[in-house]
Amino acid sequence: MTLENRQALIDGLRDGTPIGLGYFVVGFSLGIVAKYVGLSPLQGFVISLLNNASAGEFAAFTVIGSDAPYLEIALITLVANARYVLMSAVLSQKFSPDAPLYQRIFIGFAVTDEIFGITIARGGRWLNPYYNYGAMLTALPGWSLGTACGIVAWNFFSEAAVSALSVALYGMFLAVIIPPARKDKVIGGSVVVSFLLSYLAAEFFPDVSAGNRTIILTILIAGAAAILYPVKEDDDDSRH
Repeated sequence: MTLENRQALIDGLRDGTPIGLGYFVVGFSLGIVAKYVGLSPLQGFVISLLNNASAGEFAAFTVIGSDAPYLEIALITLVANARYVLMSAVLSQKFSPDAPLYQRIFIGFAVTDEIFGITIARGGRWLNPYYNYGAMLTALPGWSLGTACGIVAWNFFSEAAVSALSVALYGMFLAVIIPPARKDKVIGGSVVVSFLLSYLAAEFFPDVSAGNRTIILTILIAGAAAILYPVKEDDDDSRH
């Protein structure tokens, strides 16, 4: 390993440590939900290891709890994680043309909001894969271990404590949507519309599973917002 790669790895380990601590907390809350739908600590650990996304996992756990078919679980996870396709496209532009395919695959596996953020913020003409490797080594285990610990903790906490811990996940979602909704009226309006349509869909289409409702509404609302209020290149920086 060259001196440059070693330093990049150390920087990634350092920057990924606080992310891993945050992931452990969120993963713990996801573990409560996972236990509620009947998953074991090992199952929760493996799911979090292979699917590094809170929204995607929560959606998957929801449809698992409703005994949804595998196809529906796969579709809702794909829709919930669709934004990572765009993030991966951005990161691909920071790769050296000589970067081997296996490095692209490893880094693509760990494209999360936070790791994407610290990678983009890092200077340099080309992305050094060893920086991402370091961030992955400290961040991703926090996610998986947090989920497994949340499932285990179910057996030691009272029902009231478990209920309180499960609310933390919803608090995380509010923390994610409120800041951009306050800055951008389109995002705020889309959030309000999604709440309203989700309620109406549950009331008037009870025979449609929760997973299929989520898939349909996500595509319709996101598609309508993109068509009616497209983000121009000049406005891109102000929205992000």
